[in-house]
Amino acid sequence: MPSKVRALPWVALAQVGVAIARRWRTLSGKERARLTRLARASRGRPGNLSAKERAELRALVRKLDLRGIAGELYALTRRGGRRGRRRSRK
Repeated sequence: MPSKVRALPWVALAQVGVAIARRWRTLSGKERARLTRLARASRGRPGNLSAKERAELRALVRKLDLRGIAGELYALTRRGGRRGRRRSRK
């Protein structure tokens, strides 16, 4: 019986990491540090931040272009073509 670890699509996971890292690098070092501090201070809840900090967090996240990441990752899943789909019979 194959283990679940061996069944993971390692290439796809690496591509996801590259896509996310590419977006992360679009921020300056100062912006990355500030985003990290704000995320830690919020502890996963933006309500833990002041209104000014929430606005700053939103601006930094907007710069990451999360929709662009989603589109890029979706494109990665579509490259497999028709794998896993059933063929229609004539």
